[in-house]
Amino acid sequence: MIDVPASQAGLAPAAPAPRSRIRVELVGVRASALRLGRSRLAVAGLVFAAVFALLSVRLVALTTFDGLSEPGLAEGGGGDAGGGARADVVDRGGRLLATNLHAASLYADASQVRDAHAVAEQLLRILPALDADELLRRLESRQRFIWLKRGLTPRQQDAVNRLGIPGLHFRNEPLRIYPHGRLAAHVLGHTDVDGYGIAGVEKFFDRELRLRARDDRSLELSIDLRVQHALRDELARASDRFKALGAAGVVMDVSSGEVLALASLPDFDPNHPSTSPETTRFNRATLGVYELGSVFKPFTVAMALDAGTVGLADGYDATKPIRISRFLIRDDHAKKRWLSVPEILIYSSNIGAAKMAMDVGGEGQQTFMRRLGLLRRPVLELPELGAPLSPERWRDVNIMTAAYGHGIAISPLQLASAFGALVNGGVLLPPTLRKADADLPVGQRVVTPRTSDLMRRLLRLVVTHGTGGKAEVPGFAVGGKTGTAEKAAVNGYRRTALLSSFIAAFPMTEPRYVVYVLLDEPTGTKATYGFASAGWTAAPLAGRVIARIAPLLGVAPVDMQSPAVRDALALPNAGRGQKLASF
Repeated sequence: MIDVPASQAGLAPAAPAPRSRIRVELVGVRASALRLGRSRLAVAGLVFAAVFALLSVRLVALTTFDGLSEPGLAEGGGGDAGGGARADVVDRGGRLLATNLHAASLYADASQVRDAHAVAEQLLRILPALDADELLRRLESRQRFIWLKRGLTPRQQDAVNRLGIPGLHFRNEPLRIYPHGRLAAHVLGHTDVDGYGIAGVEKFFDRELRLRARDDRSLELSIDLRVQHALRDELARASDRFKALGAAGVVMDVSSGEVLALASLPDFDPNHPSTSPETTRFNRATLGVYELGSVFKPFTVAMALDAGTVGLADGYDATKPIRISRFLIRDDHAKKRWLSVPEILIYSSNIGAAKMAMDVGGEGQQTFMRRLGLLRRPVLELPELGAPLSPERWRDVNIMTAAYGHGIAISPLQLASAFGALVNGGVLLPPTLRKADADLPVGQRVVTPRTSDLMRRLLRLVVTHGTGGKAEVPGFAVGGKTGTAEKAAVNGYRRTALLSSFIAAFPMTEPRYVVYVLLDEPTGTKATYGFASAGWTAAPLAGRVIARIAPLLGVAPVDMQSPAVRDALALPNAGRGQKLASF
């Protein structure tokens, strides 16, 4: 056999075998890479799916449980999680006294605030009322939700928004607004930043106001905004004129018990209560209790007439002061003679009133005062109600001093309510801040109609012949009583620190309204010859209030000289064929 070389025999060389192996290896590498890529894609897909699922859950939580994701709101920090919507409050004529507006409130996610100092500086330029240290502390706290400022004005919101600072956000909240500011501050009270009532009718009717908001029903008060303005304005003028520490006043309807106006000075702006001193929120008209002095004497006279211990023709010897224990009871306008019952009231005799009360006795005096509501906390739709102060034991000295308004302390509201019962026919009606419905309220009889009629005539004489002359308003038959009381101190009474007040009703021919005004420590002026007593300060103040409100209330002036008016106001015969004195 002859061997032939492979190249000559036409056979392919053995080199291709290694190329096949390379191709096989390349195919294996590609397959492995594809498998790895697919695995990575699968993992990435799972990660994206998980993230999407978490975002979806978070979005649902935010939209469904919005308030709970923000600590400030979850804890009742504001908005609808707080007091929420409140019904409007209006006066008896439908005039708006309190309402809600929606305002932006500023909060921050402090974890998103990069430079707390810079942010604080910029915010303080727009909101200078913020406390700089507190603002910086909050912005540095890293908390996810912190309130910065509630109730921004639109201009403030726009200015903050223009800063474009990450982490600052707004939330719309109901903001309680009092359109007339200070005018009825102590009646309305105010709410806190979360919309809860914390004083006045806002607190007393807190739950009712939120329930009424659901049906869009306003709360209608007995207050007449026009009368409220006249009362507060005259109190403010008199307080300034006589440099008084404060003042208070009440106007009531004697036929329904409705309070048409109630004011206490100094007062505050319920839109910004924190900007006024705490003392301005003290309601002198309902929470303050005072020894009010001689405005009590009409109660003593009515008590004695009703009990039958005296008649109009009777009287008492007021020649000398009364000395009892270490006390001396004397008259400021001493006549030093025997005084009839009308004269005791007209000349405001402490001696006569003390002796009159002693004839009735301590038990009868306490019973009568209880009937008038003078020994218990009054009832009114306000949380700020003062409890009266009275002696634990009614000794003779207590009987005497209580007869002319010392040793017993009550609120102006109580005095006005009880006085209304003396002139309205003898029925005590509970005072109210709600507008009365068509049905007249049911009251409690405290004196007979005859005693009430006599008191109207006697109280008219105090203005025409006695200490209340400066309260006269031509045509409106004003009747009433002055009260000048020394303020109690640790070791007795301060003779130069007076509470000067006047209680009035009009028209005395057929009384419809009671007006009570009080000045706390007035100072005499040149025009009053230095006197600060009620006849010079409070009586003319009451007259000015009546002159302004009578036309508003539809009370028409009458001819005081007409026979019908003269007969309605004259004292009756004494029963012995003679007239009483020269009245």
